[in-house]
Amino acid sequence: MRTPHQLGAAIQRRRKALGLTQTDVADTAGLRQATISEIERGEGARLDSLMRILAALDLELTVRPRTRMDADEIGEIF
Repeated sequence: MRTPHQLGAAIQRRRKALGLTQTDVADTAGLRQATISEIERGEGARLDSLMRILAALDLELTVRPRTRMDADEIGEIF
């Protein structure tokens, strides 16, 4: 994933695959439902909130070098 929108969409897919509502995830992560909604829409998020959501969904974050991108893809990130 390279954009906040892609990350938000992945979180939403996982939540739905587990049959959870945004409120369910918020309760487990100790966050507000509105925070879950914002992150799923690709809006700003605090790193600690994101990590709590990933833990609530039994996901982990892995960082690795990027694969090569063309100029159009780079522009989409910003």
